[in-house]
Amino acid sequence: MSERTRTERVVAGRVGIDELLERVREDLDRIGPREAFEAAAEGALLVDIRYAALRERDGLIPGALVVERNELEWRLDPQGSHRAAEATSHDLRVVVVCNEGYASSLAAASLRQLGLHRATDLVGGFQAWKAEGLPVTH
Repeated sequence: MSERTRTERVVAGRVGIDELLERVREDLDRIGPREAFEAAAEGALLVDIRYAALRERDGLIPGALVVERNELEWRLDPQGSHRAAEATSHDLRVVVVCNEGYASSLAAASLRQLGLHRATDLVGGFQAWKAEGLPVTH
């Protein structure tokens, strides 16, 4: 897309989801399944935002915090009154996991807006984790 076309779309207030996703990913240091596994072993918080039916169908990543997407910001804000016990600091490394790695990018960008500057997401989501043969519980 030309710079002029991009500028015209932004000025008009119209940004498609593909462009929005591309933009938010520019600011994320996205990681793959093995790197996410290692990050969790080093203290990163994996946060599974998949809805219940997908978790029931496919299983869970052991140790991941399950937070429905519509509660994410409230549960991960270290200053919030509804925060999860794991949300201890704005310096916490958070890796958001959705099903295939799309919604998690937008969710990680939202967490960054709350000051969680190390938030990122898992490329390929839970499906990539599972395909890599990493631990899953049912």
